[in-house]
Amino acid sequence: MDFLQQDNLLWNEHDIKFYYTKEPKRAPKKLITSPKLDRSSTIFSETVSSQADANPFLGMAASLTLELSEEQQKIKLLLKQVKQVNFSPAMRPLNKSSIKDDHWKTTDEVQEKRRAFLYNFCKKHIREHSPLIHLMRMVSRIYVEDKHKLLYCEVPKAGCSNWKRVLIVLNGLAESTYNITHDAVHYGKHLKKLDSFDLKGIHMRLKTYTKVIFVRDPMERLVSAFRDKFEHPNSYYHPVFGKSIIKKYRYNADGEALTTGSGVQFKEFIQYLLDSHRPIGMDIHWEQISKLCNPCIINYDFIGKFETLEEDANYFLRLIGAPEDLTYPNFKDRHSTDERTNSEVVRQYLAKIPATERQMIYDFYSLDYLMFNYSAPYVGP
Repeated sequence: MDFLQQDNLLWNEHDIKFYYTKEPKRAPKKLITSPKLDRSSTIFSETVSSQADANPFLGMAASLTLELSEEQQKIKLLLKQVKQVNFSPAMRPLNKSSIKDDHWKTTDEVQEKRRAFLYNFCKKHIREHSPLIHLMRMVSRIYVEDKHKLLYCEVPKAGCSNWKRVLIVLNGLAESTYNITHDAVHYGKHLKKLDSFDLKGIHMRLKTYTKVIFVRDPMERLVSAFRDKFEHPNSYYHPVFGKSIIKKYRYNADGEALTTGSGVQFKEFIQYLLDSHRPIGMDIHWEQISKLCNPCIINYDFIGKFETLEEDANYFLRLIGAPEDLTYPNFKDRHSTDERTNSEVVRQYLAKIPATERQMIYDFYSLDYLMFNYSAPYVGP
């Protein structure tokens, strides 16, 4: 077994311990409220390393904590050639020397506030006694663009289809984002994910590449996912998710619904989402961003929001030195005639379910709300 195989063996057999906020208890309430976080928790050492030593990880101990058997300790000795990651909370600044236009001044100020807010939140509220996460799982949603040294964590329903188009163009695989089909974006093999590299390659890219994430209001993202996957014909989500949801949550479901899985109602979808004994697992389109991208572990250099998508995206493209004629595409990837999911559309959907369930949805996504400073959602009668 060669060095890299030994390297992967150790990391595949042992999860990485990390600090993470416990999910708040779901006590039904009449109003949406934020869970109380224990501010007395000790998260980081008070000492922050210099910017020059900034690390791509946040929220972890000074070194990896691996509980190894005697035999596995021997394997660990073989890994001395791999530089141990020094997990520090310092943020690596982006290179802004090429930005001369005052047009981006406000966007940059907002960006710095977002990064500082997330960093301070993670520093104050991450707790010990957390679950475990495997390194490969932690980076499984991150796409790699080597030419511009870019890592993009995919958050479905937050502009990810067009972001993948941008990555394909940056890679030199297409001349324009407008010539790339939906199937080529989602089913083609044009882009690499970070978990396709060996441990050394993963660490090098996390340490030196620019890391970006785009997020969205959790309720809007949830409603958008439901509309996309269940209100339109879908050869995967209807037979796989729809059939299981209808079978468990619809009283006296007819044969056609049980056979096709079509026609899932929003209230049924929410029952499934909140059920600790779901008949079928979670899906990335409605999984929490805190689990998809681990923003209190991976130190993202740029935090964009769907609500200011084009402005944020185009500023980021200038920061990384993208071609001047490349801008973020503003077209809707599918169902272009549908009204975009916005706050008013979300109100209409949430009005279909009881206030207690609205509170439980908030609790489910509370970390996403708190990490990215989103306001509490609609809670009217």
